[in-house]
Parts: sequence; structure tokens; C-alpha cells
Amino acid sequence: MASMYHSTRSTVKECSAKRAVLDGLAPDGGLYVTDALGTESIDLDQIVAQTYSENAALILKTLLDDYADEEIAACVEAAYGDTFAAPETTPAVKVGDDFVLELFHGPTSAFKDVALQMLPQLMSRAAASTSERIMILAATSGDTGKAALAGFADTPGLGITVFYPHGGTSEIQRLQMVTQHGDNVAVGAVHGNFDDTQSAVKRIFSDEALRERLHEQGVVLSSANSINIGRLAPQVVYYFDAYAQLVRQGAIECGDKVDFCVPTGNFGDVLAGYFALRMGLPVRKLIVASNANNVLTDFLTTGVYDRNRPFHKTISPSMDILISSNLERLLYYMSDGDAELVARLMDDLANTGRYEAPAVMLERIRETFACGFADDDEARTAMKECFDETGYVLDPHTAVAWRVSQRVPKAEGIARVVLSTASPYKFCRDVCAALGLPSDGTDFDCMRALEEKSGMKAPEALASLENAAVRFDDVMDACDMPAYVEGKCGELL
Repeated sequence: MASMYHSTRSTVKECSAKRAVLDGLAPDGGLYVTDALGTESIDLDQIVAQTYSENAALILKTLLDDYADEEIAACVEAAYGDTFAAPETTPAVKVGDDFVLELFHGPTSAFKDVALQMLPQLMSRAAASTSERIMILAATSGDTGKAALAGFADTPGLGITVFYPHGGTSEIQRLQMVTQHGDNVAVGAVHGNFDDTQSAVKRIFSDEALRERLHEQGVVLSSANSINIGRLAPQVVYYFDAYAQLVRQGAIECGDKVDFCVPTGNFGDVLAGYFALRMGLPVRKLIVASNANNVLTDFLTTGVYDRNRPFHKTISPSMDILISSNLERLLYYMSDGDAELVARLMDDLANTGRYEAPAVMLERIRETFACGFADDDEARTAMKECFDETGYVLDPHTAVAWRVSQRVPKAEGIARVVLSTASPYKFCRDVCAALGLPSDGTDFDCMRALEEKSGMKAPEALASLENAAVRFDDVMDACDMPAYVEGKCGELL
């Protein structure tokens, strides 16, 4: 019997994995989870002996077990067959005394590609048995938007609308989105920050009147953010595959524990590591690395989650987040499935902007999770020192994790992997400034300067943006987003 999914806030209504992938967000505003997580362990010896694609098939079938084997195989081939530049898909590279897991070799040069090349495949197959047309909504702090647009562009029966904070991304990130090709795509900038944008998207999902109007047209809304279990599940794969690479490289023995340090804002990337741990991966610590918007550091230190604080616009914009949506899933699992408690904490967050985790829950969380944060100056220092000492170029987000990883004590004999979430060429102006290179020209001048200094060629998809035509220039207030979505449903589907 296939595993069933339900909301983090209620266990009353259950659905299949395919339905959870199609819906994205549960009707009550919660996130889909399954109580089957952790009941089946992945065979590590098998993982070590397999390719990335074979590992993806195994893990996805475990998490989304109502998909047929042939469906999963077709999804994996379409997502990873020839879309990543690195033979390993996500190579683990030795840098200094640690390893960097390069997650940026996909078509948009960001870690989101790993999941967002897969999600359209999962979603289109789940939709094949329905008559529904689907509009995908995504709020992005920079990388999700382009990766989702690239993944869903011109997919039959699916449209996608991406919102990003106006002025809240790097120029390269913005150009990646507003130049996107495809007859089924739309992009809009929103006044405010990412939290404003993400909260507005969540309100759209809970707008019953809008949902009903779209239903009458045969249209349903779904999500491409990591609140969608179909987006989160593929991210679990690269934790297992990184471990396999370390075993094959002789850095660890199969069964040894490993630390992972993860730059994160919305908590999805590091939560995938927790899923891997629940599925049998030998993880000692998951280190949550935040930038100056250090709401997660404070939560993991004090048990109080409080978004009532200044918002900092940083050089690591994909982490400029004060409402970490995926933390809700961790609260569910760390409370042994106490959906009433999770619902109460989320009500507190919605009504007061804060909540406090019970002491017992916080203690359990700390057994697995460590934390730290680095501001912009510290990230710049990390980029400079890492390049001077090793010749390796970090992007600003990875630099945050690199600095935090250096601060968190290592256990004797434990290998540590820092997740690298984006190519430095997506943030070349800030990288050049950190390395002491000219940074007062255009982003593409900076790109060329970084190429000359590092000897590493910029991805062609980024370099070609210099002369790409802008297709989307819509800018709106958050209150105008529902009407924009409804209009795009009629226009694109």
C-alpha cells in the first residue's frame, strides 16, 4: 500500500503522494508530510555502488511510492539524463580540509535545478490521470524562480507564474527570470521583500473564492517552492550521493558519520538532509548557516522563533528570509507528529510573528542540528581567504556556510561537507569586490574579470544574458498578486 500524505497541521485528511505533488500546499495551509518517513532505510552499500540517476530512482521511489517504477525511471532520465554539465551531477570536491558539494552544474547554475528539473516530470505524470490544467505559483528570493521557469517552460497543461521581490535579487538573477522563453510563463516583481512575496503566495493558495472560480475553469493552483513535497524529495538524493562519493574517494568508510553545513533561508535544503538522516544516512550534525537575517540561528539557540526584527538586504539574497516555511515540517517530526501543536505554533506565528518551541522539542532538535551565522563582511572575508588559500571561488551563499563551518567544532575523524548552492558567476559583482577585482562596471564586466582571475569560464547560459531581450517588466504591490494570477490563468492555460 502506498504511503499517505497529510498536513502538518491535521492528520484527518490524507492523500496520495501524487495528489500532494499536484496540490503543493495542504488545504489548511499546512505542508504535506508522511508518517512513513524513516520506516524504511536505504541500503548504503547499494548507494555507494550506484550512479546519481540510480540513486535518485531509489530514493524517489521510497518517498513517492505511488509512482510506478517506469514512471520514476522516465522522470529521472528526463531530469538528469543530459541536463547537468558535471558527470557526477553534483560533484563533491575537496577544498582545504573539507569538501564542497557543487550543486550548481544544472541549466540555471543553482542548486534549485536538482529539484526543479525533476518536479515538472513528477507533476505532469501525476496530472496525466486528471483533466486538470495546473498553474504553478512560485515566490523566489532569487534562484527558485529561474530554475522553476526553466523546468516548466512549455510543459503541456501547465503554466507557471513567478514572483520576486523588486530590487531584492542580484542583477544576473533578475535577468535570468525576465528573459525566460516559453509560451506558458509569467514573471512579476513585487514591492517588498521575499517574506512579503511568499506570504502573499500562501494567501492566494488559501483564497477559497479564487480557488472556486479557477476550479470552474478546470484550473488548479500548485507550488514550485520547497513547500511542495515533489520539490523537496529530489533534494534528499544529493545527500546520499555526496556520501557515496566520499566513500568512493576513500575519505570515509561506509557507515562513518558525516557533517553537512548548509546555507539556508527557507529551511528546505537542510530539511532534505534531515529526511536523509531519517532514511538511514549516517549524519552526525546538520549545520544551519544563516546570513545577517539570522532568525534560524536564534531559534536553534533559544527555541524562540521571532520574525519581528529588522530585515537585512545582503549579498546572499537567496537567504534574505525571515519566515522559514519548511521549518514547519521539522516541528511536526520533532513533536512526534503532534499536528495540534504545530497548528498552534503556526497560528502564533501568523498572529504575533513569533512562537516558542517546547523545551523537549528544542532539545531533540539540538541533538541533530547546529547553527551559526555570518554577515556580509564575514562572507567577503571567507571568499577572499578561501581563494587565496586554495584557489577555489565561493559564491556569497556558500561563503556564509564556509565561514559558519569553520566556527562549529569538528569531531575527530568526521568529514564535513559544505553545500555550495550557486555558481559564483550569478553574484560576480560581489565576488569580484571580495577578491579585490574591479567591480564598478556592469555585472558582465565583473564576469569577465572573474574569468580572468580564476581561470574558470562562466556558464554560457549566464554570459549570454548580456544581450538577451527582456520579456517581463511587471511590477506590483502584494495585494495585486491574486488578480495577476487569475489573469495569467486565463491567458496562459
